[in-house]
Amino acid sequence: MTEAITNDKLIEQFNAAFGQSNEVLHHFYAPGRVNLIGEYTDFNGGLVLPCGIERGIHLLVRFGAGDSGNKQRGNQQAGSRKSQSHAAFVSANLPERVTVNLAEPLVRTGNQWTNYPLGVFQEFINVECPLQDMQLYYYGDVPDGAGLSSSAAIEVVTACALNTLYSMNLSTIELALLSQRAENNFIGVQCGIMDQFAVANAMADRAMALNCNTLDCEQVPLKSADYRILISNTGQRRELTGGAYNERVRECNQALELLKPATGASQLADITPQVLHDNIDLLPDPLIRKRATHVIEEHNRVILATDMLKNNDLTGFGRLMVDSHQSLKDNFNVSSTPLDTMVELTLQVQGVLGSRMTGAGFGGCTVTLLHKDAIDELIETITPAYTNAINLAPEFYSTRAAAGVREIIA
Repeated sequence: MTEAITNDKLIEQFNAAFGQSNEVLHHFYAPGRVNLIGEYTDFNGGLVLPCGIERGIHLLVRFGAGDSGNKQRGNQQAGSRKSQSHAAFVSANLPERVTVNLAEPLVRTGNQWTNYPLGVFQEFINVECPLQDMQLYYYGDVPDGAGLSSSAAIEVVTACALNTLYSMNLSTIELALLSQRAENNFIGVQCGIMDQFAVANAMADRAMALNCNTLDCEQVPLKSADYRILISNTGQRRELTGGAYNERVRECNQALELLKPATGASQLADITPQVLHDNIDLLPDPLIRKRATHVIEEHNRVILATDMLKNNDLTGFGRLMVDSHQSLKDNFNVSSTPLDTMVELTLQVQGVLGSRMTGAGFGGCTVTLLHKDAIDELIETITPAYTNAINLAPEFYSTRAAAGVREIIA
C-alpha cells in the first residue's frame, strides 16, 4: 500500500519536468474503478455493478507561457488556434515524453500511453474546441494491466480538464461517451462504456447499477461501515486476447439465436434463470449452454446484489461474489490458476464475506469484501502462501467506494 501523493509534491514534479512559470496550474483527478459483480453481462444487455476506488490518475495542466492568447479559456473560434500551438505530455510513471503540434493531424504511435490523451484531444478537435499551447503532467497509482481501468482514468481526466479549461459544458455522461469514442476510434479498441462511465460518474460510498445499453444508472448505497473492499493484484498481467473476447461474444450470440424463437428475447439478459431452465434443451452444445448459463445467472446476481446493498446485507452480497467467481471459472472459462488460488486462499481468512475475480480475467485482480480488522491478517497470511504456490508477488489495495472525476481546488 502506498501513501497518497500531496498537491505540493505534484507541483514540485511538474516544475521539474517543465520549469517554473507564473501561469496558473490546474489540478484534476479521476479514480480507477473495480467491478464488484456483473462480468461479461455488458455486451449481453445486462447490468454491471462497479464503483470508483481510492487510487487514480492526477493531471496537472498549465497553459504555455509567453503568449497571452494562450491564457484565455473558452468562447473562442476554432480558427484562432495558432498553427504552432503545441501540447506537451509527461508522465511520472512512464518514460515517453511527447510534444505534438495541435494544428497537424494527431497520429497514434505504437502502444505509447500518450495515445489515450491524444485520442481525447482528437475528440475535442472534432467539436472545434480551440486548443492552445499547454503542458500536461500525469501521475497515477493505479497499477497498469491489472484491470482497474488506468487507461479509462487517463481518458476521462483529460476530457474533464479540457472540458473545464475551455468551458465546453459537457456533462459527466457526455465526458464518458467522448472518452469511449477516443478509445474506439483513436486507440482502436472496441470497448464498452462501463469503464469510462464508472470513472466519470462514481460517487463516494456508492456502487452503480449500470445498464450499459441504456446508460440508466442507479447509485446504490455501499454502507461499508466496518467493512472494506480489498483489491488483490495477482501479479499476472491480463492476457485476454481480442480473439478470446470475440469468441465469447460469438458463443453468447449463438445461444441467443437458439433461445430467441421460444423466448422472444432480444438479448441474453432478457431471459430469466427460470426461463433458461425451461428451455435448456434448445442448447444441445454443452459449451454454449455454459456460456448462456453464466450470463443469465450473472445478470440475475447483479439484480440480487443491488437489493442486498440497499438492505445492507453484506453477507448475502459476499455469497453472490463467490458464486460469480465459480461461474466465471466453470461456465465462462475466463479465470486462471493465479486468480483461483487468490480467491481460494482469501476465502479461508476469517472476516472475509466474499471474493471473486474482477474484470476480463486471465490475470489481473480479485476483489474481496471483508471486515477492516481482517486486512492485515489476510495480507500477512496470503502473501507467503500465494507466492509459494504461484511464484508471483501479490499486491493489495484497500479501498472504499470513491468519487469520480473532478477538478481539485487547492
